Amino acid sequence: MNRTALRAGWARGGIELRQSFTNGGDLFNHFFWPVLMLVVLYFLRDVSFGDSGFELGTLVLPGILGMNAAMAMVSMSQLLTAEREDGTLLRAKATPHGMPAYLIGKIISVAGGVIVDLAIFLVPALFLIPGLTVGDLGSWLTLGWVLLLGLVATLPIGAVLGSVFSSARSQGLLTLPILAMIGTSGIFYPITSMPEWVQWIAQVFPIYWLGLGMRSALLPDDAVTVELGESWRHLETVGVLTAWAVVGLVLAPIVLRRMARRESGSTVAARREKAMQRVG
Repeated sequence: MNRTALRAGWARGGIELRQSFTNGGDLFNHFFWPVLMLVVLYFLRDVSFGDSGFELGTLVLPGILGMNAAMAMVSMSQLLTAEREDGTLLRAKATPHGMPAYLIGKIISVAGGVIVDLAIFLVPALFLIPGLTVGDLGSWLTLGWVLLLGLVATLPIGAVLGSVFSSARSQGLLTLPILAMIGTSGIFYPITSMPEWVQWIAQVFPIYWLGLGMRSALLPDDAVTVELGESWRHLETVGVLTAWAVVGLVLAPIVLRRMARRESGSTVAARREKAMQRVG
């Protein structure tokens, strides 16, 4: 990938990110999930988890951060599918270095939006939930590398999934499995309380490891007693997230190029005509 594509991608991603803060619908999306999760935390703040001595809200907060980071793959998939339908992808294909620049721009804009969403959630949550290790520089460094590695692991996979679906209406087929993974990944309740077979399945996917990494950053050391093996497993977190990142970064350019080759003015026009017929 040459410098021209990198510069174009950075510029495109920055423009899209800025535009998302001037659009009413995008602003609503930026605030909806953070506010909803704050409401969930409010009701969990005084609920104790067994005999651990920790409130459930304290254990859940870092997991919510990991969940929202992982959900970036859904946002990436939805955006790519929508822009495939409206011809944006076709226009990117027609410009020099257009596809690499398009992918870089989408990663930057989606990742930037996720970071803003997490900040909207985390800042008030720090005042709502006690017992977090937010005064330690090491905690913030851990939070940073887990978040960055998690986004690299999930966003390219989202691009691959967006290439698979032919229309935005079929995205529900993706959302339901993602919600199932969230429900079994220890986000809202520690995974040690779930059946062993569920624990093994959860550890295959990045959502669990994102949540674990966030908990290792924000929770005190004695909170590790509610984790599998009573360990934060940083090496395993790096290994699994890196594996997903490699798979996504290898597959995404290949899948996008193949999808772009099938795109033409006639296919975009045909999709628009079908959409108009359904509306009519």
